Amino acid sequence: MLKCRTLWRTLAPLARTSSTVCRQNARRAGLNNGRLPACVPAAHMSTAPAGGGRENQLYVLLVGATCVGGAIYAYRTVKGDSQRYQDRIDEISSRPLKTFTEEPATPTQSEPPAAPSPAEPSPPAPDADPADPPSVWIASTAEEPAVEASPQEAAEPAAALIVEEADEPVIEASPEEAAEPPVVEPEPSPPSEPTPAELTEPVAESEPPAAESAAAEPAEPQLEAVTESGDASPASHKVSSHTPYLLIGGGTASFAAARSIRARDPGARVLIVTDELVPPYMRPPLSKELWFSDDPSVTETLRFKQWNGKERSIYFQPPSFYINAEELGSAENGGVAVLTGKKVVHMDVRGNKIKLDDDTEISYDKCLIATGGVPRNLQVIERAGEEVMKRTTLFRKVEDFKSLDKVSRNVKSITIIGGGFLGSELACALGRRSTESDLEVIQMYPEKGNMGKVLPEYLSNWTTEKVKKEGVKIISEALVKSVVSKDDKLEIQLKDGRLVKTDHIVAAVGLEPNVDLAKSAGLEVDSDFGGFRVNAELQARSNIWVAGDAACFYDIRLGRRRVEHHDHAVVSGRLAGENMTGANKPYWHQSMFWSDLGPDVGYEAIGIVDSSLPTVGVFAKATAKDTPKAATEESGTGIRSESETEHTASSPVASSAPSPTGVQHKDEYGKGVIFYLRDKVVVGIILWNVFNRMPIARKIIKDGEEHADLNEVAKLFNIHDD
Repeated sequence: MLKCRTLWRTLAPLARTSSTVCRQNARRAGLNNGRLPACVPAAHMSTAPAGGGRENQLYVLLVGATCVGGAIYAYRTVKGDSQRYQDRIDEISSRPLKTFTEEPATPTQSEPPAAPSPAEPSPPAPDADPADPPSVWIASTAEEPAVEASPQEAAEPAAALIVEEADEPVIEASPEEAAEPPVVEPEPSPPSEPTPAELTEPVAESEPPAAESAAAEPAEPQLEAVTESGDASPASHKVSSHTPYLLIGGGTASFAAARSIRARDPGARVLIVTDELVPPYMRPPLSKELWFSDDPSVTETLRFKQWNGKERSIYFQPPSFYINAEELGSAENGGVAVLTGKKVVHMDVRGNKIKLDDDTEISYDKCLIATGGVPRNLQVIERAGEEVMKRTTLFRKVEDFKSLDKVSRNVKSITIIGGGFLGSELACALGRRSTESDLEVIQMYPEKGNMGKVLPEYLSNWTTEKVKKEGVKIISEALVKSVVSKDDKLEIQLKDGRLVKTDHIVAAVGLEPNVDLAKSAGLEVDSDFGGFRVNAELQARSNIWVAGDAACFYDIRLGRRRVEHHDHAVVSGRLAGENMTGANKPYWHQSMFWSDLGPDVGYEAIGIVDSSLPTVGVFAKATAKDTPKAATEESGTGIRSESETEHTASSPVASSAPSPTGVQHKDEYGKGVIFYLRDKVVVGIILWNVFNRMPIARKIIKDGEEHADLNEVAKLFNIHDD
């Protein structure tokens, strides 16, 4: 093209000159013959005997030479390109076949390139044209040679594969996620009963590229390899010093955020750092269904049967779902890696990096703090000495479940201190086991009745009788004064003089949000509710988000709050993940929570449920379908918040049956609705043995209106229909 352009610049002036001469000759000839120039025949320019015939011949010659020269140049150019293309194809075909995607290595100061393995020498690099841009070689099959891809094509992430496990719990998908499903490839055989939330999770967890082996250095962090049983064992792997998405904490909120990030950014690289030795799992079954399993190896498998009879694992995903942490930086399609057994001890907000307990530093682009909480203990137990502490369980993690299960099979008496959700659930679970063995189960608490801080007094008393029927000995209005170890027993001295002797203590007295990173990171902790204070988008800083139990957020209806329940961890984690990818959505969700006192009694709650608030309860007689077991059989899920759908609340149909009048007896508290009021406005609702109606309750709280007759509002829940 350069030669053609030079030739044209040389010939163009001559062509223009000859054209001008021809026009002048034509005009002169027309005037001599008395005709208008427009009537001059076109052929007269080159055939007239006078007026520039020589110049016309020169013009025709130049134009003809130009056309011939251009044709010759075009022919030679096309032929040369064809030859170069064929030479390039021959060169590519002669190279050894690749089995993985090879990207040009760019050594950086923080991560030096790994030395090639002596056993697998790398092939010599072909000569590259300095003028050509760098290319990426895409993996090929054994029958086809590798083909060259442009940098733009290589930069685009490949379509993600969906990995669906039968044991995967459903994490509620937002309407935006459900409306825009990611690109998927068909599975050989679809799993049974896929749910919309499962289909919204793009997982690019195909075989990651194998990293080149390098000599291990003692100073590098070690990755804990997770086995199929969930246990972790040390493995000598190097962890990348940088990750785009860093999630601190290995609970429900972190896993929900990881799924959300991958849904919006299929090629994202996500690193979860947790001080536990197992991958993310759900905590509710630890105090519920696991205790009712008839499998003697349940502490090893951690699989349980839901109330509806279906079996599942407590883990959100099997270990094969995750990729190794040292391969995260080189994974072509990204992925989620879990660094287990590591604790973040320092956070540098300005430098965008963290330090682990083994002095390893990891930098990040975006960070989520989902550290959850740690169980509280009584000061009298902490001061009682080492022997008392050894025989006390603070129930929170998988290890605590395994330990308490072993203790319950080897002692004669267990005392649970605490009358809240966790204490009551464990009391019912151990009480059911006590009927099969010679185990004494005692539950003590400072309130008058079971769950006295949550339920109104009449319902708390009814629940206390229900727990007693499960084989639990109740000691109410009990304030612990001291605990001592004496004669191979623990003696619990109460302030009113009562003495309780037991073999083991379970302290279920609340949760303390884990805000250890607040000091080093300079993050604000709420003085009233605890936890990291965040804005409406769950941000603590411009590139730091907080979700789950550790987040203190502002509720536009109920004020600033901190919630310690599964549904809040799921929704806040998912929203934080979306905002980490640029969604900028506010947290307006009214989270719910639930508690089961065995398979026959359970409740779901939303908003502020405090027994100190005035309440209005509307009850009806229960039927066989009004139990947690029946609810899970109907919905097909074990975690009841999974079956929620927001659109259910848009057009509720009220029951036509009349509301009961007069005072109900305690044996009629089979099912019902309890409204909690503040300034005559409903701020909390408990659905007692009423299930799959939570969207209606959420809408009532969202409206924030005064109701003259709450009996009419209760009809929306259809509690009087058989």
